[in-house]
Amino acid sequence: MSTYTPRTTAQIAQRIVQDIPDGAYVNLGIGQPMSIANYLPPDKEIILQSENGILGMGPLATGDQIDPDLVNAGKQNITLLKGGSIFHHGDSFAMIRGGHIDICVLGAFQVSVKGDLANWRTQDPDAIPAVGGAMDLAFGAKQVFVMMEHLTKSGASKLVEQCTYPLTGAGVVTRVYTDLATLEITPQGMLVIDRVDGLSHAELEKLSNIPLLEKTHD
Repeated sequence: MSTYTPRTTAQIAQRIVQDIPDGAYVNLGIGQPMSIANYLPPDKEIILQSENGILGMGPLATGDQIDPDLVNAGKQNITLLKGGSIFHHGDSFAMIRGGHIDICVLGAFQVSVKGDLANWRTQDPDAIPAVGGAMDLAFGAKQVFVMMEHLTKSGASKLVEQCTYPLTGAGVVTRVYTDLATLEITPQGMLVIDRVDGLSHAELEKLSNIPLLEKTHD
């Protein structure tokens, strides 16, 4: 077994930012995806939207920046970039449902090889189901990126042949970004775009417990 170091949450966020084009309108889901706000690149404009009615979010607020009235959908204190705006919750969902979000980044419990997404309920009877705006975002956004740990705490793969948890959306996921790899959903299956140094394709496939396509180079 080779030696490798999983990506940190910050490194996953920075990897996702690489794939967000200049001028994109992006919604960040609750949890890990919200950290992306801290890594907005200076060389391109990424307009962050929050479903509670904010457009133009900046990094998370700290210290004297904190305004108790300025929070994202995850109740985190945020900053607002120049030109940012605050508007009605209903207008925010009209933007989401109207197809005006280019990319939504969501967390997930499971993603299937066909791009099915399960991120709102597990089989744990003590866990409180919380779909929030995830279903609206999964279908309303032009692309859905998933940001998550590759494995559960028990070591099971979150990439699956078929989701066993209730679906948020069927066939909605475009790409998956984990602490071990970046994968793209294709008609032929999950394609490995990149993986952490020191982790072979065969080892990643074994950890994932599903067949993975390997990227060919010209």
